[in-house]
Amino acid sequence: MPNLGELLRPNSVIYRVKGVGRKEVLANLAKLAADAFGADQSLVYENALAREALGGTGVGDGVAVPHARIKDLEKSCGVFALLETPVDFEAPDGKPADLVFLLLSPEDSGADHLKALAKITRALRQPNLRASLRAARSSEALLAVLTAVEREEVA
Repeated sequence: MPNLGELLRPNSVIYRVKGVGRKEVLANLAKLAADAFGADQSLVYENALAREALGGTGVGDGVAVPHARIKDLEKSCGVFALLETPVDFEAPDGKPADLVFLLLSPEDSGADHLKALAKITRALRQPNLRASLRAARSSEALLAVLTAVEREEVA
């Protein structure tokens, strides 16, 4: 299973994303996924939105992990954003999310998709990690924090 840093690329992490609601945030992240990974932008948006319709992907403490399985995607990948204004992703604690990690996996990824989702959620539940992400002042700093998570877990 890939590490968080292996799911991301420098151009798939964005600082201070604007969006007035979940749909606009997902549209912005779908565009980012298309630019970074060559994914079909409308397919990413439609599948992520369809997953949201089943139930919000907010996990609490200002974190959301929307996800979708995408036809013809070769391997799992991710887009991470620190939002300018928190958005409601229907978290159990009722808090809107400002840290959003969109996970995209191949349509037939099965258990690997669920394992990656669990890994992302576990990492973003760490208070120190969330604080570091919120303290970051650039996309490069966000990527450095997310990449460092794996090195610290191994050490």
